[in-house]
Amino acid sequence: MIDFNTLLIFIPIALALNLTPGADMLFCLGQGVKSGPRAGIAASLGIATGSFIHALAGGLGLAALIAANPVAFEIIRWAGVSYLLYLAYKAFTSSIGALEPARLGFSQNWQAWKDGVWVCLLNPKVAIFMLALVPQFVDPDKGSVLVQFLVFGMILNIGGTVINALIGGFAGGIGKFLAQNKRAASGLQYLTGFVFVGLAAKLAFDRR
Repeated sequence: MIDFNTLLIFIPIALALNLTPGADMLFCLGQGVKSGPRAGIAASLGIATGSFIHALAGGLGLAALIAANPVAFEIIRWAGVSYLLYLAYKAFTSSIGALEPARLGFSQNWQAWKDGVWVCLLNPKVAIFMLALVPQFVDPDKGSVLVQFLVFGMILNIGGTVINALIGGFAGGIGKFLAQNKRAASGLQYLTGFVFVGLAAKLAFDRR
């Protein structure tokens, strides 16, 4: 069982990290602006799903393999860059009517969730981050290493999901308001596209 004092140290660190702006936060912001509050929240849940998979992979040792294998890291990193550029292309080329509130529903929210999962999974820095931070708090004498890894990952994930959902939801309200006229909608789409291009550039040029 994880020591209570360890949790008291880990939780504030996790909260500080969750409040630091990053690719996941910007992605939820972009989805919320483009497709409304529910899509922004759905995107945050997609990021959360991807983060949990990273935590599971870290607990099973797959993150260590990525960290030790530069080729694997580069393949995943450039796959992430390509996917973000694909999302940017969709934002730049989709019809203005796609931003109309009446057309936003379950399918858009489902797509935002899926995109969030892939954006997170195709960012190897999340796996490296899990591997660098969480093991410092894992104690083999306290029980299953995998269970402890998942608990710490879940704590980190919950805080990040709440913050990203608030940002995505708030941005969604703005997007819904701006989408009432075509000029604003067009600017909104370009803004979203440039957010995705910026995320792709950050992932492409950031060093390990």
